[in-house]
Amino acid sequence: MNIEFVIGTVLGAIGIIPILISVVRWMRKSDLSRLMEKLVDKEISRKEHQKILRVMNKRLLLSGYKKLGDEYINQFTLGKRGKEAVFEEMCLQNRIEPTPELCRMFLKADAPSIRERYYRQVDSPSATPVTSRGAESTNCHQVVYMSELLLEKYPTTCRQLTGILEKHGIPFRFLKGTKDIWCRDYMPIQTASGKLVQFHYEPSYLKGEEWESSRSDVKEVCRSNGFHPIFSSINLDGGNVLLFEDRAIISDRVFTENPGYPDKQQLIAEIGELLEAEVIVIPAQKGDMTGHADGMVRFVNRDTLLGNNRLDDYKYWRDGIDKVLKQYHLEYEDVPFFWDYKSPAHPHHAIGIYVNYLEVGNLIVLPVFEVSGNKDAEAVERFRQIFPDRVIETINYNEIGLEGGLLNCTTWVMREVV
Repeated sequence: MNIEFVIGTVLGAIGIIPILISVVRWMRKSDLSRLMEKLVDKEISRKEHQKILRVMNKRLLLSGYKKLGDEYINQFTLGKRGKEAVFEEMCLQNRIEPTPELCRMFLKADAPSIRERYYRQVDSPSATPVTSRGAESTNCHQVVYMSELLLEKYPTTCRQLTGILEKHGIPFRFLKGTKDIWCRDYMPIQTASGKLVQFHYEPSYLKGEEWESSRSDVKEVCRSNGFHPIFSSINLDGGNVLLFEDRAIISDRVFTENPGYPDKQQLIAEIGELLEAEVIVIPAQKGDMTGHADGMVRFVNRDTLLGNNRLDDYKYWRDGIDKVLKQYHLEYEDVPFFWDYKSPAHPHHAIGIYVNYLEVGNLIVLPVFEVSGNKDAEAVERFRQIFPDRVIETINYNEIGLEGGLLNCTTWVMREVV
């Protein structure tokens, strides 16, 4: 073996080394997407999730990225979240920049909306972290949408509402292509990861020829306003979905609206997958035309609800909600309400339901009715006790309340993503 051959062999081996290193790095990076698929497997234990996160750490370090913190790994809980929500939390809590390359490594696709929220938090470190929060828990770049028909049919009340929003610097827009003012019901649900889920909108209380021309076409509304949601065949109104972090509340009206699902657990599981959340089912009010959750309760935080004063409510409902509270270890803040307002021309009015308020950022716009003694003052004081750090504005929304809905019904709040 001559010296030229030996030198050539050595030089050739040296030349291959960078290629081998590149191949190994590529394999490590591509392995992260496989690990992410395993991480969001809800059938494995929390200990297995933590093992996967530690393996991810090794891959990140070998690929030249910052690793996950030990505290994050030890406290990790999957819940009902999907890949996007987990990846976003991972980046935000560990201050790992979700570059296009890193997004593709974990998700097999770039995620500019996650990157935008990361930069927003980095630029404003004092802001509430935008991790696995629901749409109602963050005050960053939220926009209030309303149907154009609200301004057309109820100009005075609508301008009072937009005046409050302008006062507090809350952006608002009007939706095109709608056929009614109840946009909360027919607009998509935005999950913690920013995904839009559009459920089928054909509620039983709007069945019949007389309603066909006045029920909004969800696909047409989304197309007209430039939204691109994931469409689901599950029949579910947005007013019956309350979402906060990784928990959602829905009334049991969802079962009668979807008779094609003989297995209730399967239906709830599918809704949970779409919403990236644990679904908590509460009893609907008997006699309530819509059966919507937003006329009964709202989230204060992940573990606390506020709702209609249980002592003044029907016993069957009080017993039902108390059972849910115990099952899910939830606290409950009672707020005033009243049923005694009479309007023969409007038998399904919503006068007296304070829980149907608008929440956006640090602002709560609370309906007051000016028809029942001291109830308004009691409600305002109670909300100030529950939300001591929030700004609370009031508005007489009666001309809309007579039609069966209030502030939450006629608004849709969306976190803007780039």
